[in-house]
Amino acid sequence: MSDHIDSLGDLNKHLPLKQKIVSAHRVIKANMPFIARIAIALYDPETRILKTFIHSSGDDNPLDNYQALIDEAPSLKRILERGQPRVINNMLTFADSDKEHSRRLGRAGYAASYTMPIFNDGDFLGFIFFNAFETDVFDDYTLSQLDIFGHLVSLMIISELSNIQTLAAALKTSGRITHLRDPETGSHLDRISRYSRLIARALADHYSLSDDYIEHIFMFSPLHDIGKIGIPDGVLMKPGKLDAEEMEIMKSHTIKGREIIDEILVNFGLDGVDYVNILRNIAEFHHESVNGAGYPSGRKGSDIPLEARIVAVADIFDALTSQRCYKGAWTNARAFATLAKLAGEKLDQDCVNALLNNIEEIEEIQQHFKQDIYG
Repeated sequence: MSDHIDSLGDLNKHLPLKQKIVSAHRVIKANMPFIARIAIALYDPETRILKTFIHSSGDDNPLDNYQALIDEAPSLKRILERGQPRVINNMLTFADSDKEHSRRLGRAGYAASYTMPIFNDGDFLGFIFFNAFETDVFDDYTLSQLDIFGHLVSLMIISELSNIQTLAAALKTSGRITHLRDPETGSHLDRISRYSRLIARALADHYSLSDDYIEHIFMFSPLHDIGKIGIPDGVLMKPGKLDAEEMEIMKSHTIKGREIIDEILVNFGLDGVDYVNILRNIAEFHHESVNGAGYPSGRKGSDIPLEARIVAVADIFDALTSQRCYKGAWTNARAFATLAKLAGEKLDQDCVNALLNNIEEIEEIQQHFKQDIYG
């Protein structure tokens, strides 16, 4: 009888997804030392955008905070259409590519690549990339080994995304069960998530934000007002201005949101979801003001979690530019002017600047997710 250490034992532990990817990479390198990097890109089917998500290459990552339309990456699009992986044993042929991601990878010294699509029950989720610094390393034996690891990594990605989808579904279902309706539904939530991601990406360098942090803001931001499940119809659906008592009831949705999230995390066994504190912070603190005049805790400035400051700007901008039962939709110019006035008082200055400096992308989001009768 001999002792044996499971080389992939870290995958059984309660660790963030990124650490598990790094651990899997370490095991791969023990047998295939030329594998320099594992990277995952996720796909947004609504916008057809590929987004960098997680990688194993430490601080040396050529594609931080990068996104591109899949239609602008024809080689990757062919992988999706065929449903089969791609082998490039000499990436030097891409050195003069007109695609920014290819040029970045070339400048980083990657010389070969193996790309696998990620599918879950036939639905395309994204890609896994195995990159090497040497050419001609992906022979049949190596590929057969990487296929095993690739599917293992895929299962970890699917598990993480499925947990988040289960959490979101549980929260939304809770709202339906109570027969309460929040007027801010429909395309509003689609826009909020994209505005929030836009702001986070623009702040990435300044705040050293990772791709997986940004992606979780994107996934969690639509749940910012989940606490409104517990607000009575007479207050939630009132077409006019709320009185003082009604306003206090409405304000309670932030605390209620945190409580609902905590309860569902425990009941569904989802308290191990990566970055779940981002969700808690967004729900509880997205109505705090940087001058301390917000609620529920009167936090100031950087004491307000960054993810809450980001979603606050996205939420207010979309509220201003959307039609409501009590107001018409403002023009972007009018909303921009209001955000500029609120910056440094109610809203975070950096977050406001991040939004206002990306007007073209804002307009693309608005065009793609036009307001419907549900908001």
